[in-house]
Amino acid sequence: MPICLLLFSVFSSSAWAGNTPCSGKKGGIDRCDGDLFLCNDGSISGSKKSCSAMFGGQTQARPQAFIQDTQGCSCGTGSFCTGPRGGVYCLTPSGNKSYKRK
Repeated sequence: MPICLLLFSVFSSSAWAGNTPCSGKKGGIDRCDGDLFLCNDGSISGSKKSCSAMFGGQTQARPQAFIQDTQGCSCGTGSFCTGPRGGVYCLTPSGNKSYKRK
């Protein structure tokens, strides 16, 4: 009987070990920015899941401003910059670009 319980606990815990938004080096979820997940490292997650739906927030996505000047597109502000090839990104606190998934 104890072996059965041990095997059950091992297999049931592996079912929970899935890929989550902001996992790994991103350090986990900091907060939501509309439907996007803001990670603890300041970047946005590439997850296709809706952060507001997952955490019970509003289901409507807030309007997102697209600007050309890189000074106003910090991650978490709701504003994004558009790159020369059409990529949409925000700037992390360290100055790196974090691209939004299409």
